[in-house]
Parts: sequence; structure tokens; C-alpha cells
Amino acid sequence: MAVKQAQSPREGSVRFEDVSYGYGNNHPILKETGFALRRGMKVTLMGQNGAGKSTLFKMIMGMIQPDDGRILLSPGLTVAMAHQVITPAERELTVRDFFQKQFTKKVFDIDPKIDEVLEIVNLKADHDKKISSFSGGQQARLLLASALIQEPDVLLLDEPTNNLDHAGIEHLTTFLKNYEKTCMVISHDADFLNSFTDGVVYLDVHTQKLEQYVGNYNDLLDEISARIERENRKNAQLEKAIQANKDKANFFAQKGGKMRVVAKKMRTQIEEMEEDKVETRREDKTIRPFTIPVQDELVGEILTISSYTTLDPKSHKIVPHKASIALKKKTHLHLQGPNGIGKSTLLESLAKGEAEGATIQKGIRVGYYRQDFSTLNFDNTVRQELMKVMEKAEEEAMRKVAAGFLLVGPAIEKKVGTLSEGQKGLVAFAQLVLLKPGLLVLDEPTNHINFRHLPVIAKALDQYEGAMVIVSHVPEFVSQIRIDEILDLSK
Repeated sequence: MAVKQAQSPREGSVRFEDVSYGYGNNHPILKETGFALRRGMKVTLMGQNGAGKSTLFKMIMGMIQPDDGRILLSPGLTVAMAHQVITPAERELTVRDFFQKQFTKKVFDIDPKIDEVLEIVNLKADHDKKISSFSGGQQARLLLASALIQEPDVLLLDEPTNNLDHAGIEHLTTFLKNYEKTCMVISHDADFLNSFTDGVVYLDVHTQKLEQYVGNYNDLLDEISARIERENRKNAQLEKAIQANKDKANFFAQKGGKMRVVAKKMRTQIEEMEEDKVETRREDKTIRPFTIPVQDELVGEILTISSYTTLDPKSHKIVPHKASIALKKKTHLHLQGPNGIGKSTLLESLAKGEAEGATIQKGIRVGYYRQDFSTLNFDNTVRQELMKVMEKAEEEAMRKVAAGFLLVGPAIEKKVGTLSEGQKGLVAFAQLVLLKPGLLVLDEPTNHINFRHLPVIAKALDQYEGAMVIVSHVPEFVSQIRIDEILDLSK
């Protein structure tokens, strides 16, 4: 039975006690586990894609009740969450209506409050402007502001750096360093997390347990490595003693008589020693190395760009520009510029073949990785989404590629909309492999992806032999990819 949230006398605290939760019998998330979050703490919530981090946030918010155990909140404690993405319905709202939606009761004279939180996130916006007209990075700032306007005691941030440019990340980091209330953050950006968090809650996808550590992410890695070493050393010592006892037991058993009794006792001791062996920690799985096959018989100029437009951030006017870019086979273009200048708009028009001043060679297959995954059909199963991009639909080939992206077993038959954002990203990459494109158009391909996967993805993009246009605000990721040309929209 679900246990309703109880109240805790400890000021500003959130506490999970023996909490269990799962999506049916085949998908456990938490198993008799807990953690404590005290007032003023700044903590990272980490775990593999699909482990259930966003689900845990919803449980703190009271949106989901546990199957068993207790979630304890201090009396009167308020909690607000900045979600990963703005929903399609919310994109049709004005800025004013979007912020009003964060409250259960109408807030009169809300405009000054909106201006105050927009200043905190370093964004100026007309309150009557539609959310859909903002760039991905600007929408990320609006998501943070939508939580701050509620003035919560506990602030939950789900992937807050996604789509933010360097200036945006710096601004957010400074804000969080000076933030005096409680904060819990999901992020795969280790440098960002290490700059302000003082603890880690780790959700182990294998054991469904929550492990709490003091220190930043680097401290967590050191602690886990030391623990694995201790466990392996203890098991090695036990294994040596077990084998010695087995040899002795076999020797005594062959002697017969009273020696058989001794052998029996020794086998009992062996069983006890086997039980003392520690189950060593299993590390999060990393996707397998992969190659994005290139379309056959690519020749000549795959993509040419003679002109493009940007949006002036101050006047909000469209500014035309001339260009002279020709991408052939094995040519990678890095598209740069601050949030709101029009990078995603340009990428979308390129991917659709609708960009004025740009031409894609006839017959070229375009692989488009969109930052909000809206190219995926959320009502389709993973299997349907992967099969539909294949030139020749082959079940075995599809499953082999899917397995490399950790999409195995029941996950193949899940609807895409039920997956975590990170898993949706892996579906999108699996599609690119099966599509065999001649042109790759990538808009923030690191968003939501587990940091363990990023070097594997970077290597695949570095080795891609078709033409590629990429937007990414993660310098460490881009530095691992061969870049042949740069187009900075701010210059």
C-alpha cells in the first residue's frame, strides 16, 4: 500500500525511510532504501539513465506515493521543481500564463515577481510573448525561473544546464553558490556539479538502493573505487581459504571413517564462508563503441550555405548574413553562438531542407538529432521507431544495434514517451546508426546523456565520414570531435 507523506519535526528536512517503489513487478526503482536532506544542503542526485532520478524528484514533490515506507517532510516545507523540458502545451502559453500556471491559486500583480526571477536567471522577456518563440537555452532559464518564483524551501533542478551556453552556465553556477536554501540537482555535468555541491545521493540501478556520500562527484568516484578494491581484496582472501578447505575436505572424505565427519564439518564451514563473500558493486553500464555508417556513393558538395539569418538579442530583429560554406564528405562544421541567436532555428531549417540560402544535394539522407527529441514519435514503441528508419527492416540487425545502446529486453517494446530523457537520446543515436545518413545535423547531442556514454559518442562522431553540422555548448565534448569549419553566428 502507498504510504502518504508524513511530517517530520526536523526543520527544513526531507527524509526517505525504507521506501520502495516500482512500475509493476518487472521495473523496480527503489527497494527499502532512504536518505536525508537537511536545510541548506546542496546535493547532487546521480545514477544511470533510466535508474529513476526524475521519479525520485516526483516523490519528493508528492506527485507519486511510495509502494512502501515513509517520505517525511518538515511541517510547512515547500518544494518546487525545475523540470527538464517545457511540455508542448506549455510552449503555447505566454510568459505570464506560464508563470501563473506554477501556482494553484491566481496570483494578482504577478508581473513584478516575474521580472524579479527573470533578472536572477539573466533573461529579459516580454510577458505577452509565447514560450515557443524562445530558444532552447532561453527556455532552460524560464524553467529555472518557474521554480524560483515559488520561493521554495527545497529547490529541485532536473538537468538545469541543458541548452545553456557558457555564459548561462556561469550565471547559474554563481547563483547556486550563493543560494542559501536547500537544493538537489540532477546533472551529468561533473564540472558544474563539483563547483557548488557538498554531497551526493547515488541511485544504484542494480540494487535499487540510495547511497549518500559527503563531498562532490570526484569524491564519490574515489570512495566507490576504494570500496570496490576492499571488496575484491576480501573476496580474493575468502576464495583462497575456501579452495584450501575444499581440498582438505575432499582429502578427508576419501580417507573414510571419522574423517568423513570432519569433511562434512568443513563443507559446512565452506558454505558459511561462501555466504560471507561480498557482492561487489556493479558499475553503470556504458554503451558499446559504435559507428554511424555513411550513405553510399557520396560525391561532391553535400550541403552548401550561401546565406543565413540571426536574431539580434537586443532589437529582436532578423539580421541577414552572407556565407560561403560547402560541406563535402568527411567535413564537420561546428555552429557557434549564444542562446537566442538562432542556432536551433537554422539547424531545423537545414534538416528539413527549408533554409533559404542553403542547398542539400538531392538524394541525401539527413540524420537530425533534435535537442527536445521531437523527431521521435512518443506513441511508438522503441522497436517501431528503430525499424521505421531502416532501408530494409531486419529484426536481428535492429536488435543488435539497440543492444549496443542498452535498449534490451522489455525496453524494446516500451513506448518512447515512457522512457527517461537520457534513454530517448539513446534511441535517437540508435536511429542514426540504422539510418546510415549522408548528412548529420546535431543539436545539443549531450543533453540528458549519462557522462559515461559521452566519450563513446564523441568518438563515433569524430570518425563519421559524411558531412556534419553540430551545435554543442560543451567544449570538452566538442574537443574530442574533428572539426573542419566553424561558423560563429555572433560574428
